[in-house]
Formats: sequence, C-alpha cells, structure tokens
Amino acid sequence: MSKKKQVVTSTGVVVREKPLKLRIWNNRGYYLMFLPVLVFLIIMHYWPMLGIKWSFYDYKPVGTPTFVGMKHFKNMFATAAFWTAFKNTLVLSIVKLIITNLSAVIVSIFLNEMGNLFAKKTLQTIIYLPHFMSWAVVASIFSLFLSPSSTGMVNGMLRDLGILGEADKNIYFLASTTWWRPIFYVINIWKETGWGTIIFLATLSGINPELYEAADIDGATRMQKIRFVTLPALGNTIITVLILNLAKVMNMFESVFVLYNSAVYDKADVISTYIYRQTFAIALPNYGYSTAVGLFKGLVGCFLVLVCNWASKKTRGRGIV
Repeated sequence: MSKKKQVVTSTGVVVREKPLKLRIWNNRGYYLMFLPVLVFLIIMHYWPMLGIKWSFYDYKPVGTPTFVGMKHFKNMFATAAFWTAFKNTLVLSIVKLIITNLSAVIVSIFLNEMGNLFAKKTLQTIIYLPHFMSWAVVASIFSLFLSPSSTGMVNGMLRDLGILGEADKNIYFLASTTWWRPIFYVINIWKETGWGTIIFLATLSGINPELYEAADIDGATRMQKIRFVTLPALGNTIITVLILNLAKVMNMFESVFVLYNSAVYDKADVISTYIYRQTFAIALPNYGYSTAVGLFKGLVGCFLVLVCNWASKKTRGRGIV
C-alpha cells in the first residue's frame, strides 16, 4: 500500500496531498483557460523546432536534401557578413537597452515630481501613444522627416539655421553609416520610453511617503530627495528590467528591417535581417544555411537567458526561469 504524500501549509498544518487527477479536476477552469495558450506555444514555438535537423542538410527549393554535417556552421563562422551582423546585433541591442531604460527612469522621475495631476496624466498619455504605432508607420514618419529631398523637414531646418550652405547637398540620414545608428537610437527612445515608464512609476507609487516627510524635516532639497530616496528605491527595479531585457537582445528584427537599407549593412545588419536576406533575397537560397544561423542565434539567446538567470539570483535572490 503506497504512502500518500504529505504537504505543509503556510500555517504549518500537515495535510495529505490530493491525487493529481483530483487536483486537475478541481482546477479544470484554469486549465481550460490555459489550453489555447498552450496550443499556441506548441504550434508557434515548439513544433518549428523539429526543423533544426535541416541545419545539417543542404536543403534548397529544388532537389533532394543532402546531409552535410557541420558544413553550414563552418561556412557561417568563416563568413565576414555573419560576424558583422552578430556584432551589430549585440551593439544595437545593448546600447538601445541602456538608453531606453535610462530615458524611462528619467521621465518616470519627472512625472512622479509633477504636482498637477491633470498635466501628469495628459503627459503620460502623450508619451505612451508612440508605443502602439507599428514600426512600419514609425519608419514612414521618420523617413519623411529625414528625407534628403526638398520636402525633408530636418534638412530644411538645417538650411534655415545655416548649418547647410547653398552648395551643400542634403543629408540622407537613413543611408549614412555615420548617422544611421544615432537616428535608430533616437527613434527607439521616442517610441518605447513612455511604455518603459509604467513599471518604474508603479515602483515610485509604492515608496513610503514617510521617507519623503523625513527628508523634508531634515531640510533636503527636491534634488536631494531624488538622489537619496527615489533612486535607491528604483535601484532593484532597474536591475531587474535590465536583466530581463538582456535575454531578448538577439531577437531584434522589425525595428531594424523597416529602417535599414543596403547602404548601411555594415552598421545596421543584424542576425535576424541577415537570416531574412539569406532566405528570401537570394534566387536559390539554401534553407539549411539559414536554419544553421537561426540555430546559432537560438543557442546564444539560451546562453544569455542562463546568464540573466544567474545574475538575477545574485541580485534578487531568485531566478527568472
């Protein structure tokens, strides 16, 4: 006769654990709500993983797939364009992560310091709106602003200010290896800062008001209260957000794809856009090679998740996975 497992409740009472079938039946409503999500995950994320095997094959639109072992990985590591895309992915993702979170923290503190509730809510709404615009729309808007034609607003302003002379050509910002990255970072700040403030404002709303009252009694100025009360309270949230987002640095695609062009591949091409071009921009693509690059990208992402999990344990005392 099997011995039933016993569990200890939060109040210290020892009770017998219910059978698994009974627990599932008692919580059937929750499982039914989770079922569509589970099906979606299996179809969209786990089922495609069966295609990993093609990274070891020569698989083209015509002909029979041929097993080639590690050939595609050797070619990948020997290709300069791949390493350029890999380096760009890390640089663009990490710099964007740092500056967008920094701007979100600064804006959150300013919003928290605003005394006029109506103005605060209005400003919050305005800075949230860009997040809900698709990247295609955002790219269209900034392409018009930065156009090198006579209708480009930025080039027109530069001429009005005398920065560009009559003999100077208009600047094609999105096709310039010098200007593309700064423009990319500015666009990301404009689009994502408002959304990033949500979690920081939630943290700020939970700060004990008595801390500010004590600072007032000690004669602290507003800047001193921000430095010694607000920022320390935000510290753990900032670290947590950075760690969680660091695990997603390899997934950059849409924001780059709608803004870049062949003139700035050296500064803008990332792993995902490199895979896209190897798959859809070649007359006779080798799907095996594209799969190999995608597999490498997934392994690097998995490594970053594990590193983030380790960092989370060190900073927060608990992991994220």
